[in-house]
Amino acid sequence: MNAIIFGINGQDGFYLQELLLKNDITVIGVSRSKGNWQQGNIEDIAFVKALIIKEQPTFIFHLAANSSTSHDALFENHASICNGTLHILESVYKYSPHSKVFLSGSALQFKNEGFPINEESVFEAKSPYAVARIQSVYAARYYRTLGLQVYVGYFFNHDSPRRLEKHISQKIALSVQRIANGRDEKIEIGDISVEKEYTFAGDIVQAIWILLNQNTIYEAVIGSGKSYSIEKWLECCFGIIQKNWKDYVIEKHDFTPEYKILVSNPQIIKSLGWQPKIELEALAHLMIGGK
Repeated sequence: MNAIIFGINGQDGFYLQELLLKNDITVIGVSRSKGNWQQGNIEDIAFVKALIIKEQPTFIFHLAANSSTSHDALFENHASICNGTLHILESVYKYSPHSKVFLSGSALQFKNEGFPINEESVFEAKSPYAVARIQSVYAARYYRTLGLQVYVGYFFNHDSPRRLEKHISQKIALSVQRIANGRDEKIEIGDISVEKEYTFAGDIVQAIWILLNQNTIYEAVIGSGKSYSIEKWLECCFGIIQKNWKDYVIEKHDFTPEYKILVSNPQIIKSLGWQPKIELEALAHLMIGGK
């Protein structure tokens, strides 16, 4: 068996590759950036088609995207998420119909009224990123009517030591590492009362694998169902180095967050046997390098 991972250089691609290799699956990794993988662009339909024809993959994972919700990322999101999805699905439909396809979705494509979000929650096109994700899901549903096995996992926030520093969880963790090593610095943060999930990326890819290895459920919310405030994350991270976070954090009181709470109802994925293993404090230790 073999698998193509588009977007292998991200945290999800890294842990997914580890999981697949442990299951004796040959991995063909693809990224626009240079690295220990095949360099290519999911926005190039000729490249995608040629690769799928050549490899005849058992599995295809579409993880390639800019996670920015900014309007400035409008065309990039459309090209990588929307067009990338169509490039994969049309190529599979014509040349490799046995392939199982996984598309990453997002919590941010749902209408968020502060309640746990599940697969029946309505979509809301509140950003260019959400628009691209929603279109990708409808493409998946269309190609299912043509006989393809296309899965969608709606990811809620998840982190790991491989997270980019632009994400608040990693921004805090890396600052704590530097402070522990003697650096004197302050962290500017917006609303620390905002609540979201803190799930380990390695656990998230286990959920993807469970989802693809059954043929009954094709869309699932993937999250822990447990939310914590950014303040709680600060307490955990600074607690590891036995310092008071209040001595190092500057709150930006004029900051308006995208949401006050974002949490999943993962009943369906858990009904398939998935359960996250790493909880909040263990994740903080993992990201900071504590013991």
